[in-house]
Amino acid sequence: MSNIRLTKLFGFETGHALYGYDGKCKNVHGHSYKLAVTVTGTPITDTSDVKYGMVIDFGDLKKIVKEEIVDRFDHATVFNKNTPHAQLAEELIRHGHHVLLVDYQPTSENMVIDFAKKIGPRLPEGVALHSLKLHETETSYAEWYASDQ
Repeated sequence: MSNIRLTKLFGFETGHALYGYDGKCKNVHGHSYKLAVTVTGTPITDTSDVKYGMVIDFGDLKKIVKEEIVDRFDHATVFNKNTPHAQLAEELIRHGHHVLLVDYQPTSENMVIDFAKKIGPRLPEGVALHSLKLHETETSYAEWYASDQ
């Protein structure tokens, strides 16, 4: 049976700031992120299975990514919890803002690594995370490939 790659695209709005950075991104700002999630597997051959012919139901993949990434990061502001931004985060939270404190500098590179750690374990048996592509802007993106790990 052939190994097949499936890709589903997601979008979310997230703010962040890069503590210690020497450019404009040291300031709190946001992006309209686009995330491409690609998985691999072989189509189900059991004709009695409701998912017959699928590697994974796109709806099932959507549920995983929505719960692990989109619902958490959409309209949130992300800060490295090990920087003075933690104080700003506390103030924003006190005023009802959705803030995520992570243990990494919230660059696209680190976010895509984090996303892979969150999505991969949730995939069903026989389906593997192949790659992630996170667009921070229309022309700039970070990629994660399982084969590079």
